[in-house]
Amino acid sequence: MFQRRYFATAIAILFVLSVLAGCTSNSTDSSKSSSSSSDVVELKVWLTPQWKGVLDASEDGADYDSFFKHAGERFAAEYKEHNVKVNVEVIAGEQRDELLNVNLNGGTPPDVFFESVFAMGDYAHRGALVPLNDIVDEQSKKDIAQGYWDSVTFGEDVYFFPFSHNPGTLAYNADMFKAAGLDEYIGGEYEIKTWTLADYEKILNKLKSDIPKDQYSNAYPMGLYALNNQGDTWNLAYLRMFGNPFFDNNGNLIIDDANGVKAANWLKKIYDDGLTNPGVESVSSNDVNAMFQNQQLAISFTNAILFNNAKADMESGKAPKFDIRLANIPSESGDPLSFTYVTGATVFDTKDETRIKVSKDFVKFISTDAELVKASKNGVPVRTSVANEFKSEKPYFEAYSANDPYMFNFTGNVPGYSQLRQVLYPELQALYTGGKTAEQAVKDYETKGNEVIEESKADSVIYKK
Repeated sequence: MFQRRYFATAIAILFVLSVLAGCTSNSTDSSKSSSSSSDVVELKVWLTPQWKGVLDASEDGADYDSFFKHAGERFAAEYKEHNVKVNVEVIAGEQRDELLNVNLNGGTPPDVFFESVFAMGDYAHRGALVPLNDIVDEQSKKDIAQGYWDSVTFGEDVYFFPFSHNPGTLAYNADMFKAAGLDEYIGGEYEIKTWTLADYEKILNKLKSDIPKDQYSNAYPMGLYALNNQGDTWNLAYLRMFGNPFFDNNGNLIIDDANGVKAANWLKKIYDDGLTNPGVESVSSNDVNAMFQNQQLAISFTNAILFNNAKADMESGKAPKFDIRLANIPSESGDPLSFTYVTGATVFDTKDETRIKVSKDFVKFISTDAELVKASKNGVPVRTSVANEFKSEKPYFEAYSANDPYMFNFTGNVPGYSQLRQVLYPELQALYTGGKTAEQAVKDYETKGNEVIEESKADSVIYKK
């Protein structure tokens, strides 16, 4: 009797021990065993529409959130420190600031936002973003040209991890050049042609005199616009043509010097000489782009997105077909004036140390993973390695990369840049209508612009450091 009880008790104990052993074994199989479902770190990732698909828009079901959903799934599977869920939301560009401000005021900002630095820089000054210095690796510093790092650095800190960019250049109608006898100034099909300023003036004057009127009626050499702040980046470049640096080391405008005045006088002269479209003060950048596509302008502004869209419109029959090529904005020094819109991910200060840490790790993951960074080919890669890998497939990449050493930071990363944009175009309007001299327009722009910057500096965490 005793033996039977002892045997039964022993069996029961062995059973319990085996169950406990099994539980222990199962809990140690996972590297994330310490986290239960309630310990999942959820990241809210926002982006404005950038590209469709993970690596290519031809993928089945390609959409604007495809890349970040794929990256989020990979990150969650590979991340060792926490169980993670990445929630992706595409935000319309025109709703971006409204939604961000509502969520910031409510204490519920997104963890990560992927967007153009140009559109998001003021959030760094507001203290809404956290620095990313600690996730920037040496390999990325070597692979990404310094000009891109300058664009994402506010004060001494990096606030965006560069991923891709959208370079701005000029576009020209090579057929109109040929018709005007300007064959020698036409670059290769995949070249960004660099003209000297003297050459450029010859080109404009010859286009005015020698464009065949029977072939191109009501056509003008170059497009200019000053209706509003749209496309103002090219106007900022033109004002740098004679060497003015635009900003000093303290983030103040210094356009009111001999070189700044010289640039403004140059713009007024080519307008008065009929080398541009008329009525510049009431013409928008969209108007100029449409005129160029309809072959009413020989030279216009463009960026990589606009350029690809223009070619697509030609192929689809939406716009007249012609030989469209690229050129750099010229300068008196002979070096090209090169600028770009850098896109990348930034991390908002959610006041949650764990989420901030995981968010930074996610940003580093999408910005450095050998396969994920290839998605930057949907724009123009900031990484030299990616540009070189895809240059046979995307031949303009090599030409864009050649401009890297000549890049200038058009915003200066100054506080209040969005308000500063509202100051420029009224001065340009006054310049073109004759309401102000070049000297007065430049002086007033600097004075009013620096008032905006100084007021914004008072609220900038960057300048309070």
